[in-house]
Amino acid sequence: MKKIIHRAGSRGHADHGWLNSYHTFSFAGYYDPERMGFGLLRVLNDDVVKGGMGFGRHPHDNMEIISIPLKGALAHKDSTGRSEVINTNDVQIMSAGSGIFHSEMNASSTEDVNFLQIWVLPKKRNIEPRYEQKTFDPNARINQWQVVVSPDRKDGGVWINQDAWFLLATLEAGKSLSYRQHLPANGIYIFVLEGEIKVNDEILNKRDGLGLNDVEEINLTAGKNTSVLVMEIPMN
Repeated sequence: MKKIIHRAGSRGHADHGWLNSYHTFSFAGYYDPERMGFGLLRVLNDDVVKGGMGFGRHPHDNMEIISIPLKGALAHKDSTGRSEVINTNDVQIMSAGSGIFHSEMNASSTEDVNFLQIWVLPKKRNIEPRYEQKTFDPNARINQWQVVVSPDRKDGGVWINQDAWFLLATLEAGKSLSYRQHLPANGIYIFVLEGEIKVNDEILNKRDGLGLNDVEEINLTAGKNTSVLVMEIPMN
């Protein structure tokens, strides 16, 4: 088993006033050659955007872009004609494919929005740009896994153009879960949203990240009430 730990306090940080962003991996003005991603997981940003502010219209191509609001709501517009609001408990994915323009703004004029912005390199390049979002019941992930992103639509998550799976769980203190990966060549990246969790004898706290590869199964035990995101990602 190989592992890499990214403690919350070691992340890159940029405070632009309207945007307060923490970068697990190299992004924009933050560059660390040892932190260029985890396999095909390229970006994991923890963003807080002030009311009435956001990311204006800008382009992307050949990237799977996932947004997960943790608090508040985002207003999304793109060049496919989509105009949506992404709320807490929603998960959004945008396949930039051959090229797309979009904007992500705070849907509130007064309250902050906190969301994860995650980029994964695609399996197939230059596909037709696409957008999907779905609302997930938070009660359906208490002490169990809830698939929110998957390459198989039968899993119930939003579809991703990659052999990757994202799962959420909310564990009560003392509760345990195990996770067995779908594909043996994949790695597993665990990101703690809230609380404290023990993963294969490693203790992780809020916003800590742990990447594991050459491992088929992981075991997680919550030290206190904990929310966690697990991402199974191709390593090459």
